[in-house]
Amino acid sequence: MLENRTIVVTGGAQGIGRALCERILVHGGRPVALDVDEAMLADAAASFGARGATFRCDVADEAEVEAAFARVLAEVGDIHGLINNAGILRPALTHKMDMADWNAVMGINLTGTFLCTRAMTKHLVERSKAGDPAPGSIVNISAIAGKRGAFGQINYAAAKAGMLGCTMTVAREYARYNIRANSVCFGLVETRATERVRSDPNLQKFLASIPLGRAAKPEDVVEPVLFLLSDGAGYVTGQHLNVDGGSAMGF
Repeated sequence: MLENRTIVVTGGAQGIGRALCERILVHGGRPVALDVDEAMLADAAASFGARGATFRCDVADEAEVEAAFARVLAEVGDIHGLINNAGILRPALTHKMDMADWNAVMGINLTGTFLCTRAMTKHLVERSKAGDPAPGSIVNISAIAGKRGAFGQINYAAAKAGMLGCTMTVAREYARYNIRANSVCFGLVETRATERVRSDPNLQKFLASIPLGRAAKPEDVVEPVLFLLSDGAGYVTGQHLNVDGGSAMGF
């Protein structure tokens, strides 16, 4: 499905990002993990072997993003797909949310998406102008929270809603170059980042609101993302695919 395609995954050394990279390998692609956790990057690099690559990058830092994409192009080659997956949670009720937690979440989840997308579209437009009929595509990892809000997570919900706007804008701006952009909206996924949420005493009540009755595991959610990068989704752009166990029905 992704044979010989290089796919950059932000937050790719852990959680959903790591699961995405591992499945890219299964599908014959070359994953490139960008992450800030150097220990996890080292572990990922050992796991990927020569078929993948890892680079340290803070996606909220403009200079680091530009440098990371330059290194990928110089050391790995053309990039065929980008998955904007990096994200953090800093929960608090709106009246208790401080600016540090607001800025941290917006910086990584939304500004990081913009910075990586900007770097990616520059590269893809150059390839398109050079004659590549299908230079590549972008998938943004958003969330159901971006569509319906999330109790105690105004920063996260706002950032994920912003990612949906980014998706549609990029889809409109770059369709003439045959560059596609789509979003995947997750519900609750079992990762290190959601441990606090999943330890909430009201978790069972929340799970009861999910028609499939459980949180997703990382391996449950990766294939829809990779489908959107594949030729099978060649006529799909500007869309937001819910992968949430049915929890968003009615919204």
